[in-house]
Amino acid sequence: MNLIFVREIKMPLTIRAFTVPDANGDFNIYINEDLSDAAKRKSLIHEENHIKRNDFQKDLPVKVIEGA
Repeated sequence: MNLIFVREIKMPLTIRAFTVPDANGDFNIYINEDLSDAAKRKSLIHEENHIKRNDFQKDLPVKVIEGA
């Protein structure tokens, strides 16, 4: 379905955000609730770019994808 669900959750400060695709073809973006509003927006845009670039379909190491 390619819906995007955004949730703020408690995480270590070393993790800003991450995205998990689910079995329905939707994406769940988890944002660190302790970030500033500006950092949350930046993290959300970063995660949305992974979705737009189809990074979850690529057979590449995370370090390569994050460097792209």
